[in-house]
Amino acid sequence: MGAVMAALSVEARRRLSRPSCLSHCGHSAARYHRSDSSDSDLELSTVRHQPEGLDQLQAQTKFTRKELQSLYRGFKNECPSGLVDEETFKSIYSQFFPQGDATTYAHFLFNAFDMDRNGSIRFEDFVIGLSVLLRGSVTEKLNWAFNLYDINKDGYITKEEMLAIMKSIYDMMGRYTYPCVRDEAPSEHVDKFFQKMDRNRDGVVTIEEFIETCQKDENIMNSMQLFENVI
Repeated sequence: MGAVMAALSVEARRRLSRPSCLSHCGHSAARYHRSDSSDSDLELSTVRHQPEGLDQLQAQTKFTRKELQSLYRGFKNECPSGLVDEETFKSIYSQFFPQGDATTYAHFLFNAFDMDRNGSIRFEDFVIGLSVLLRGSVTEKLNWAFNLYDINKDGYITKEEMLAIMKSIYDMMGRYTYPCVRDEAPSEHVDKFFQKMDRNRDGVVTIEEFIETCQKDENIMNSMQLFENVI
């Protein structure tokens, strides 16, 4: 769990400085205070997908009106269709980890952002997820992380799902660390952590078990704090 939160924090920080569809959105948010104060609302006329109104998005997120305008301008400039498909997302994300294979992890991350499961990330999906990761409460962040691990979206995390996520993280980062990560390290990590989480020993982890265990783990809580103050 700590590994995925750390990986996400790396992605969030780099997104603010790397020129790409999603990174430009974060970078624009970091510069929101320099945006044109005369902007009155989201500009919707040039995209095929029209996002929800600014007032509604402001109510759904913890971004200010100007921040949302800056985020949208960046998203629209780099993604004029208003949508990001999975292959584009993978291509963008692979730039953050050029020494590893981020394909599988990007697939899981894409599914976590694709809230309506239609195979593309809308501006609403992106900005709502970003709001949780950067400014959400501990519980909100843990709920988002649970959704990431719950690959088949059945409301439970199995050991196989946790191992799949963990292996994708090691493929993306671990194999290129020093000293070299052993091949069995992901399985050992998952065995230890899953046993701690599965309190009633029924072979699955519920959202309640997940949140309770994470909140008692100092390493996880410390890794989650990396999201704060990114913007």
